[in-house]
Amino acid sequence: MKIYNKNRPHTIKAMFNSIAQKYDRTNDVMSFYLHRHWNHELVRRVQHDQTPHTIMDLCSGTGDIAFNYLKYASVPCEAYLVDFSPEMLSCAQQKASILPLHKHKIEYVVADVQRLPFENQTMDCATMAYGIRNVHHPFQCIQEVYRVLKPGGCFGILELTRPQNRLLRFGHKLYLRTLLPILGRWVTKNEDAYHYLRQSIHTFIPPKALEDDLKKAGFIKTGSYSLAGGIATIITGYKPINYS
Repeated sequence: MKIYNKNRPHTIKAMFNSIAQKYDRTNDVMSFYLHRHWNHELVRRVQHDQTPHTIMDLCSGTGDIAFNYLKYASVPCEAYLVDFSPEMLSCAQQKASILPLHKHKIEYVVADVQRLPFENQTMDCATMAYGIRNVHHPFQCIQEVYRVLKPGGCFGILELTRPQNRLLRFGHKLYLRTLLPILGRWVTKNEDAYHYLRQSIHTFIPPKALEDDLKKAGFIKTGSYSLAGGIATIITGYKPINYS
């Protein structure tokens, strides 16, 4: 059995490299296509009534969030897809090549989200979907996002979480323990990766604690939005504008 542990980041990188080619198909199967709605809701919340020109998508994977964002952008944008898995970003590049995104500038950045290779106050918006629970030091990542965002910039996080309703929580726990590893083995041939997924959801901090971390880092006007009864949650925050 392979041992994946976020305290040993190289094991998580190896895991994502190994499942990259089948990652999109696996997400469809395991979420019963619900993740597509969740992804769109994250984009909707960070775009609001105007489209920022520069977006940074962290733990970008195969690019679903960034490409969804660019699809609905009303103006040409610069998108930086950041991931520590080169295989994931390679899949994202393949996907982008057949999408109508030619008016946008897209860059693929292999990097650690705890040490972002961008200057201070250079991004209008940052997104992060299904990634922060895999980061060794989540608060360090949040601080880096705060550093890189321009004043007024939005940070939107989408993460898999544990429902609060007792009945739904029981069903969710049963699904993660029994069906999820089977589906993972069937689609990707890597059952261990989805044992890790189950564990990472059960052991990660609740949405309220994650929102508190955003506040601690300096974000204001934070919010937490439950999806599908709490199976997933969106957390948002804004970097304050200094008028002095």
